[in-house]
Amino acid sequence: MNTPSPRRILLGLTGGIAAYKAAELTRLLVRDGHDVQVVMSEAACRFVTPITMQALSGKPVATDLWDDSVPNAMGHIELSRDREVIVVAPASADFIAKLASGLADDLLSTLCLARECPLLVAPAMNRQMWDNPATRRNIHRLQEDGVRILGPSSGDQACGEVGMGRMLEAEQLRREILARLAPQVLTGVRVLITAGPTFEAIDAVRGITNRSSGRMGYAVAQAALEAGAQVTLVTGPTSLDPPVGADVVRTTSAEDMLAAVDADVGDTDVFIGVAAVADYRVAKPSEQKIKKSDQPLTLELVPTVDILASVAARPNPPFCVGFAAESHNLDQFAEEKRRRKRLPLLVGNVAQDAIGAEESEIVLYDDAGRHPLPRAPKIEQARALVRHLAALYRRANG
Repeated sequence: MNTPSPRRILLGLTGGIAAYKAAELTRLLVRDGHDVQVVMSEAACRFVTPITMQALSGKPVATDLWDDSVPNAMGHIELSRDREVIVVAPASADFIAKLASGLADDLLSTLCLARECPLLVAPAMNRQMWDNPATRRNIHRLQEDGVRILGPSSGDQACGEVGMGRMLEAEQLRREILARLAPQVLTGVRVLITAGPTFEAIDAVRGITNRSSGRMGYAVAQAALEAGAQVTLVTGPTSLDPPVGADVVRTTSAEDMLAAVDADVGDTDVFIGVAAVADYRVAKPSEQKIKKSDQPLTLELVPTVDILASVAARPNPPFCVGFAAESHNLDQFAEEKRRRKRLPLLVGNVAQDAIGAEESEIVLYDDAGRHPLPRAPKIEQARALVRHLAALYRRANG
């Protein structure tokens, strides 16, 4: 994804074998026309040389806190003053601990502490270091402080082990960095999003649910936050960590989710119904566990309230975006659903290909027709969706 104009990026490298990926990341960013200033820790210089990074970036590489080459200024502050973002890739466990504690004992850590721009961190470390409770606490602290964590991923590691802690690939990092720098097309817009499945009780321990992971809804919430929106995320039961910055309301059943939506929708500009809400619930769930027997068990199911339809039918509804997961005849069923519920925009996908998957292929349906998006990670699909709905929303609201 390209940006309309060159961006000013400070790329920090700390010690780790993944530093070779930072060289490729620099090449990709410079190829796209971006201004990359590289800053390296002392340990980083043992894995890739400053002269290599200088050749790739086209700019002198800064490594020394006491370098007085910046005229009439303090270099450890001045280097970041014209930057739009600081990216630390790779970020070692040691450096992450420094950031979480507010330490500033070298040039890169000082720049991060004295910055006025966003900070993105791409962890890279052994799987046991990543899983260590101290690292997990430090990552959580950085997220609370508004630092965006990019990755890591799972895979082969230089130590010969396999697991979480592998730094994202250069192309993935390039996309994440430029997404963070993209125009904030929803600044000031209040967005309410539903995500995940619902769980409809049968008895005290059993229930009816579906295979929705919540990934797409959470990705849409992240994309809306990146676009400058004020986001409320109403989520059913998932194992996902919600995006930092969203107001999160946790629900269980379709009835719970409806109540949460009704409580917030009056102050909402855009409503996006991503959740896979159960179509039916048990008419009379048992308060006690139903004991197993050899006899058939019959359950009476009654329809749940259609949350998206109820929001779209309000006297002054927000701009409504729906989702349709179909097993076949996607174009026909999705467009019928959009027109029946009077939605300006609906997102369609094939259920068996999308539910629970990391990637998806979707089609956007609006009054202008269908707009297919090729298969891609759900966060990229979510960003494309947000750009599309922002254009429609602005057009509808002058």
